Amino acid sequence: MEQMRAMDALRTAQTSDACRVTRELLAELFGSDPPRTVGVRLCDGTRWPDDAPRRATLVLRHPGSLRAMFLPGTELGLGEAYLYDDFDIEGETESVFDLADALTKALVTKRKTARLARDLLRLPPGADHQRGRRGPARLTGRRHSRERDRQAVTFHYDVSNDFFALWLDRRMVYSCAYFHTADEDLDIAQERKLDYLCRKLRLQPGQRLLDLGCGWGGLVMFAAERYGVDATGITLSEPQANLAQERIAAAGLSDRCRVRVQDYREVDDPDGYEALVSVGMFEHVGAKLLPAYFAQAFRLLRPGGVFLNHGIARRADEERPGPTFSGAYVFPDGELTPLNVALAAAEESGFEVRDVESLREHYMLTLRQWVRRLEAHHAQALDYVDEPTYRVWRLYLSGSAYGFRVGRANLYQTLLVRPNRGESGLPLTRGDWYA
Repeated sequence: MEQMRAMDALRTAQTSDACRVTRELLAELFGSDPPRTVGVRLCDGTRWPDDAPRRATLVLRHPGSLRAMFLPGTELGLGEAYLYDDFDIEGETESVFDLADALTKALVTKRKTARLARDLLRLPPGADHQRGRRGPARLTGRRHSRERDRQAVTFHYDVSNDFFALWLDRRMVYSCAYFHTADEDLDIAQERKLDYLCRKLRLQPGQRLLDLGCGWGGLVMFAAERYGVDATGITLSEPQANLAQERIAAAGLSDRCRVRVQDYREVDDPDGYEALVSVGMFEHVGAKLLPAYFAQAFRLLRPGGVFLNHGIARRADEERPGPTFSGAYVFPDGELTPLNVALAAAEESGFEVRDVESLREHYMLTLRQWVRRLEAHHAQALDYVDEPTYRVWRLYLSGSAYGFRVGRANLYQTLLVRPNRGESGLPLTRGDWYA
């Protein structure tokens, strides 16, 4: 009994010492300007910098939490510390990224970084991480080969259709919605986005539409039902295609709507299409393959046909070196390119650029709704995925919302046309988009 009491006293003293070092490290990092939106709760229950309520709280799970979070010195290491419960987040997850930016500014010199590493080593190591069922991506083969792209896409999308259905809208549209007001219902905003895409394409009954990267088929079903087109969607995810085909059959649209498992490079249709659309897919293509991507789209379009490319772009001055959390756990091999790179590749393929619209704020609002819906279904989500996988999406969606809020990333809809002997075939104004 005495030995047990002595061991308990030793552990208490070690925890107390680790919490003291943790408070010293936090004070050194932030100096006289502690974060205003995020607080920290240490493993002994005390709070830093004070007890004032804040939008979010970082909950340090053990005495060495700060060491696990920051000693690796990478975005990936910090993300893994969250996935495997070295720390948790209570409250508004997006606010934590304000703290991450503040930390980046605090570590402005290599000397300070080296001193921080030395001080972090004063904290005890945590237990070895127990990896989740999914873990980081392990892709094989040549980058952006057809087989490796299939691995990358299925790694992200083949998690569970039921998991995605918990927090997406009823049509399961996994891309930026289009809002009239910031608090508008997600189902309404997503349906408006689908209609906006069809209006921009100026779809007419009887036309042929191809959706490159169609997800669960929400857009092809909407276009076939509301605009009377013959719509084909392609995806690399078999579970997506299977569910899409079930939904198409249930809606009675099988005669003019279909989804198949196919790489965009494998499409060979001599009849061509009047309209092509790609929503949230070209981020998977890779910068080096953008010329081939746009050239394939150009070949598939009939003269006078239109192509609407909807995708995320990074700022030209915003490139992060080293391994990223998204690259390991979310979108392996995904690449965000600046808008000018995509436009140049499109023009070099023969397209004429007719319209470019930013929907940056709309994607921020979309992501915030997804996060709220995901968090509200936390318990149900664990019926389909494990806790680390749930945390992957919670962190990814919140971090993306932050990125769009501060302008680190943008979302562009680019309308391209394959000219027909110099004629675009388009009206003089955009008035019909808003009629």
